[in-house]
Amino acid sequence: MSNLRKTIREREWTQEEAAKVLNIGQSRVSDLMRGKWEKFSLDMLITLAIRVGKRIGITVV
Repeated sequence: MSNLRKTIREREWTQEEAAKVLNIGQSRVSDLMRGKWEKFSLDMLITLAIRVGKRIGITVV
């Protein structure tokens, strides 16, 4: 989640622009930017990361 917030800030997207890229509502982007962890499943965070072009790796220890 913090990586997604960082990407949005680095790309200087407004919440509306981020919502279009992520294919979610602006209110969900607001939740993301405010760090409301409980509102996002792991699956959703992975999906959003992929939508901004991030590569996902999972390590089980």
